[in-house]
Amino acid sequence: MELLALLYVLLPLRAGSVPPGYRLFIRFLQWLSPWGMIEVFMLGVLVTTVKMISLARVIPGAGLFAFGALTVLLALVSRFDPHRLWHACDEIEGGDGAAPSGELRTGTSVKEPVVADSRKAVSAKQAGLVVCHTCGSVQQRDGVASHPRCRRCHTALHERRPASVSRTAALLLAAALLYIPANLLPVMHSTSLGRSEDDTILSGVAYFWTSGDWGLAAVVFVASVVVPMLKLAILALLVFAAHRRSTWRPHERTRLYRLVERIGRWSMLDVFVVALTVALVHFGSFAVITAGPGALAFGAVVILTMIASMQFDPRLIWDPIPDEAPAHDDS
Repeated sequence: MELLALLYVLLPLRAGSVPPGYRLFIRFLQWLSPWGMIEVFMLGVLVTTVKMISLARVIPGAGLFAFGALTVLLALVSRFDPHRLWHACDEIEGGDGAAPSGELRTGTSVKEPVVADSRKAVSAKQAGLVVCHTCGSVQQRDGVASHPRCRRCHTALHERRPASVSRTAALLLAAALLYIPANLLPVMHSTSLGRSEDDTILSGVAYFWTSGDWGLAAVVFVASVVVPMLKLAILALLVFAAHRRSTWRPHERTRLYRLVERIGRWSMLDVFVVALTVALVHFGSFAVITAGPGALAFGAVVILTMIASMQFDPRLIWDPIPDEAPAHDDS
């Protein structure tokens, strides 16, 4: 879907025209991008292949190498900034709509904020501006409209995401509650020659470790144990500090938020491994492998923490900072 949407927008833009419904397609691309986990899935394929070697002879086919090349290409495509699509549409339409990010729409007059010291920070809120969450357009705040919308992409404008702290806290609490059964309940149930065995996340790590695959054991442990715990702890810290309007180390908290956004998807590794193993093992009455309730709970934890990080507005970190604070103070 991501490739088709990109082609639908890029090919007409390359020809110098704006396709119909381009706003909807670009917004769809921005919504879809965080959920594209093909690199995590590729790592899951490699982990499953190593795991299958103990059960049967595994010969990599041409499709595996083609999928690896596709992973590299899609990783490069994912680095594309969708805001450039908005700028390209603006240029073709001759300036109709809002201007590119960082600039005001043509014909809009705004008083320049008077700043005595160039090192003093002035927020968009103080300057009477509002930034669109979708296209990044900077526009003058309309104090008349009760529900203002972006002139460029027509999405609702908010100075801050509505109920950001409470929504993030609710999602975080749900993820924390599900994290307990995700680790205690089996993620995979296997039956071989009349012998049944239940595997949890930690037992899967122990399996790779005792088999001598220490690298894979470390990868699965980090992705399935360390990363979820780290996400829960960091998001809890961010929510607590934002609720208390804390001024403690805003730069470090901002870096932690960016870290959560980047590593969130990698927790899906264990879910992909379970799904692939269940799909690949077809030994009839000799061996049967099914997914356990722990896999469902763990997948829900990953999705909830990803949505929680999307709901959190990182600008809340900087709202309590005094206006006279230096803009580049790294202390």
